[in-house]
Amino acid sequence: MPQTHRSRRTTKMQAQPSAPLRRDMPLVPSDTIASRALVTVIAIMTFLASLTAGGAILVSEVSHEWRQNVAREMTIQVKPAPGRNLDQDAGKAEALARVTAGVAEVKTFSKAESERLLEPWLGAGLDLGELPVPRMIIVRIAPASTIDLPAFRTRLSQAVPGAVLDDHRLWVERLATMARTMVAVAALILLLVLIAMALAVAFATRGAMAGSREVINVLHFVGAADRYIAAQFQRHFLWLGLKGGLIGGCGAVAAFILAGALSAWWVASPGGEQIEALFGTFSLGRKGYAAIVVIAGFVAVLTGVMSRSIVFRHLQALD
Repeated sequence: MPQTHRSRRTTKMQAQPSAPLRRDMPLVPSDTIASRALVTVIAIMTFLASLTAGGAILVSEVSHEWRQNVAREMTIQVKPAPGRNLDQDAGKAEALARVTAGVAEVKTFSKAESERLLEPWLGAGLDLGELPVPRMIIVRIAPASTIDLPAFRTRLSQAVPGAVLDDHRLWVERLATMARTMVAVAALILLLVLIAMALAVAFATRGAMAGSREVINVLHFVGAADRYIAAQFQRHFLWLGLKGGLIGGCGAVAAFILAGALSAWWVASPGGEQIEALFGTFSLGRKGYAAIVVIAGFVAVLTGVMSRSIVFRHLQALD
């Protein structure tokens, strides 16, 4: 290519004016790869935080039901003793339980039913006739009623020597401890997710400031108020936080609704029964859905506040 033609083309390209800046152009570009990536990160973090909070609420509510059900039941174990009739002793214990104030229902397991209780440990088809299998009596307490356990235990030991009363207090304490532990772990996970999201917002804000650093510096030195500059970033990142929080929150709600629909299929299997016993029917209720809404709103507010704070610190460093 001749030198004169190349020089003429270069001069022509240099003479072309660059795209003019419009007065309505935002200080922070709204549709960039970084913005879309941040929305994705916020959506994922909100989804995980909502799942964690919803799971903690489910475990807490189911644990409360467990403790209420267990606390309403007591078990009387009548052991065979030499020289005593096991059936008569079981009848005396049942009669004593029925006349006790606060008792709503009493059920005595027969010999066959008591033997079936041992099948999960000993297996089926065994002849347990020679074994001293105790009789079990289930005592259900009426709602909003209490029983004087020390007095009842004393009368039972006097009427039926060797009978053991179990009020399941140990199991209630274990269930409460397990529920508190799971809720504490969920709270820790939720905190870590929010911290990770805050760091992602901080890096994204600094990246957006780096892309608009010259414009920010010019506006600052010509006298633009720091509030005006910070408000531009806050508005931009608040909108990104709202979008990400809405996507993540809706995804979490859809996940719980889908899990609730599938829970009916799982109940027929042994694993499904265990899942239902642990999480119920995956129905969050108003409290759970309100928690998801609060998390999504908090994520949006946290995103805007973080960006505003970072921009303010940068502007103060320029003074």
